[in-house]
Amino acid sequence: MLSHEQQTRLQQLWQEGESHDQHARPRAERRLNITPQTGAFLYQLSRTRRALNTLEIGTSNGYSTLWLGLAARAHRGRVVSVDHSAHKTALAHANVQAFDLGEVVTLRTDDAFAVLADAADESIDLLFLDADRQRYPGYWPEITRVLAPGALLVMDNALSHVEECAPFVQAVLATHGYLAETYPIGKGQFVILKDL
Repeated sequence: MLSHEQQTRLQQLWQEGESHDQHARPRAERRLNITPQTGAFLYQLSRTRRALNTLEIGTSNGYSTLWLGLAARAHRGRVVSVDHSAHKTALAHANVQAFDLGEVVTLRTDDAFAVLADAADESIDLLFLDADRQRYPGYWPEITRVLAPGALLVMDNALSHVEECAPFVQAVLATHGYLAETYPIGKGQFVILKDL
C-alpha cells in the first residue's frame, strides 16, 4: 500500500523535475517525467496484474521507476529499467535508494533493443515504454516475443506526440492477438493487452 509519506515524496520529486525542466535547454538534460496521474495508473495496473517481472524502457531520473517499484514490492515483483544515459541512471539510482527499492529495482545503462533481445520468451508481465519513440516499431517484434500471455504494455505520450507514435500504434493494431486502447491519462497512455 502506498503511504501518505510516499505519495508526498513522489509529488515533491515530480515538482522538482518540472522545475528542473523549465530551465534545462538540451532535451538530453531534461527529466521529462510522467505525470503523477500516469504514475498512479501504472501502480494500479501493476498491482492489479500482480506483475512479477516489469521492464521499463526509458528510466530518466527514475520517477516512473519508483511508481513501478513500489507496486512490485507490494506483491514481491521485480523491475528492470533501462536507459542509454549513464548520467540519468545515476540520478535514478539515488532516487531508488532514497525509497529503499534497491532489492526490487535493477537499473541498467544499456541499449533497449539489446535488453529486449536478451529477455526470455514470455518473461515480461508489464512493460512501460517511455523513451525514443522512433525506435518503438523496431522493438515490436521482440516485444511480442517477451510479453507473457495476459501481459500489459503501456506507452506514454500517445496523445501528446500522436504523429511520432503513429507507426508503432499501427504496427500493434495490425498484429493479431493484441487488444489496445488509448486512455486520456497524463500525456496519453496507449495500453496493449497480449490477449493470447
